[in-house]
Amino acid sequence: MVTTAPYGAWRSPIDARTVAAHDGRPAFVGVVGDEVWWTAPRPAEGGRRALIRRRPDGTEESVLPAPWNVRSRVLEYGGQPWAGTVTDRGPLVVFSDFADQRLYACEPDGGASPRPLTPLSEVGDGLRWVDPVLCPERGEVWCVLEEFTGDRPTDVRRVIAAVPLDGSAAQDRGAVRELSDDRHRFVTGPRISPDGTRAAWIAWDHPQMPWDHTLVMTAGITADGAFTGIRPLLGGSGDPDDPGTTAPRGGTGESVAQIEWAPDGSLLYASDRSGWWQLHSIDPEAAAGGAARGRALCTARQEEFGGPLWNIGQRWFLPLESGTIAVIHGRGATALGILDPVTGELVDAVGPWTEWAPTLAVHGSRIVGVAAGPHSGYEIAELDTCTGRTRVIASRHVDVLDPAYYPRPLARTFTGPGGRDIHAHLYPPHNPDHAAPEGELPPYVIWAHGGPTGHAPLVLDLEIAYFTSRGIGVAEVNYGGSTGYGRAYRERLRGQWGVVDVEDCAAVAGALADEGTADRARLAIRGGSAGGWTTAASLTSTDLYACGTISYPILDLAGWATGETHDFESQYLESLVGPLAEVPERYRDRSPLHRADRITAPFLLLQGLDDVICPPAQCERFLAEVAGRGVPHAYLSFAGEGHGFRQEATLVRTMEAELALYAHTFGISRHDVASLELRS
Repeated sequence: MVTTAPYGAWRSPIDARTVAAHDGRPAFVGVVGDEVWWTAPRPAEGGRRALIRRRPDGTEESVLPAPWNVRSRVLEYGGQPWAGTVTDRGPLVVFSDFADQRLYACEPDGGASPRPLTPLSEVGDGLRWVDPVLCPERGEVWCVLEEFTGDRPTDVRRVIAAVPLDGSAAQDRGAVRELSDDRHRFVTGPRISPDGTRAAWIAWDHPQMPWDHTLVMTAGITADGAFTGIRPLLGGSGDPDDPGTTAPRGGTGESVAQIEWAPDGSLLYASDRSGWWQLHSIDPEAAAGGAARGRALCTARQEEFGGPLWNIGQRWFLPLESGTIAVIHGRGATALGILDPVTGELVDAVGPWTEWAPTLAVHGSRIVGVAAGPHSGYEIAELDTCTGRTRVIASRHVDVLDPAYYPRPLARTFTGPGGRDIHAHLYPPHNPDHAAPEGELPPYVIWAHGGPTGHAPLVLDLEIAYFTSRGIGVAEVNYGGSTGYGRAYRERLRGQWGVVDVEDCAAVAGALADEGTADRARLAIRGGSAGGWTTAASLTSTDLYACGTISYPILDLAGWATGETHDFESQYLESLVGPLAEVPERYRDRSPLHRADRITAPFLLLQGLDDVICPPAQCERFLAEVAGRGVPHAYLSFAGEGHGFRQEATLVRTMEAELALYAHTFGISRHDVASLELRS
């Protein structure tokens, strides 16, 4: 029987606890011997990341018990937190533990507990490590060292360092060998040439972000494992005495997102010099700085073969022993393909997936990655390049709920101000047990993703299903500034943050109302981090939305630019807004903190108390400005949560609170969630 009920009042079997229990996705896949390893989310275990191994017989097991949490805090967003190899005693894995950020070594088949490899430091936020490369023949692991030199978030240096595997540096910082100098603010882990004589890495400096302009650095490796002749290979002048300048202030440069060595000794790299991240090859011996350019490996395609380097160690491509290259590529959506670098021919794997996460591993003729589709969550898939067969080998998507209640998404392109395209994904209300009264239009919530240099993929998201199965539509907007559509689309936000993102979200919302898809009186907006900024900026600049949910947001641009965030993004606003010294009024005029008198719509504010990227202080100042203005609002803060929520109890509370806000604002009667206490 199909029950007629108002949109938003539909009964759904998709409850918040089930959604929370399945939050997150597998990440950082790798191969150890004949086994596939990865990290997996554990919301019920305090949100830790477990290290999982898949044995050759297909059985899966956790390598480390709770509370071990395999997660790095380098750049605060982390990156590749582990590396593994096989010795005569079985697997050897080195990993970063989230609690103290030390590197640990573990031989799980021996039964011994992990042993620390690096020391603690009482200075600032200590020592952190990411993107490890095991060098067992040298008795070391090479990786990025992030070392705090003072108490401020920007008192930090980063170098490539060598850590002894025998544990001799566990209490002795002096036993850590520094391989690179600290001429550059940011570096990735080293990639070592097949013959072991050269290293290459990516570097960049403030105020650039890695999707603005990067350098590819290279060095020789001496017999005793030192770097020599460090120089920029791409993006700099090529002069060994010149550290390599970044792009001019306010100008555009060249972003290299990833590098890898090919079996023939050439260096593969993904550069957006053409306007799209494309794959190239260069001979490091024949090239110096910008004097020579690499050879494009694929015929010109308006697709991305790379992405924004938010996490150090992300991989969009990897060379295979055969000489071909595994690539993740696409425009908006992504596919896994095999590229022949000689002919430029590209053949895609067959499968139901529309999004491949930027993590790959190869083993012989096999490629392993993490993929999802509109009807399945992220799972670990393997492509056998010899047979062309693709199969799921781990973290298999299982319909814990009846898929009849999943949304039926649509990819849409809307028209924004000036006729510009705006890409979005539409998730209409869907529930096989319910229909709305004839003539009623549904409420819709605009979802603004974080970043803002991020991207919302078209994949199954149970949190979206939580709302659509109750009769509330969702529209995820890849507003100007999003990745996946080329550099020009990404740079629409340069100097226009708080303008273009707000306009694009409003254009989609307005179009849905104009075409009769959504109820104009019941539009809402929500987002976290940069999406929280867009939500707050929207609520303080337009009366289009009836309410909004703001999660761990940026609310005060000047505060964020002068010490209230971490080092990685401390000068991000130079490109997003403009130099503070030159346009201080822009920082004030666009900040929701200084526009609090303009907000009239009810809102829910959600914040982690351990957040060092978007600290609680900004929420507290904003609430002080809103207090007494008669605007209904609620503030929920969570101890033990940082930037983004990971604990099951937190996820349940935030989802139910958001639904309660919509029920209150849209006049929907629901009895499955507690009412939200709003204050004015």
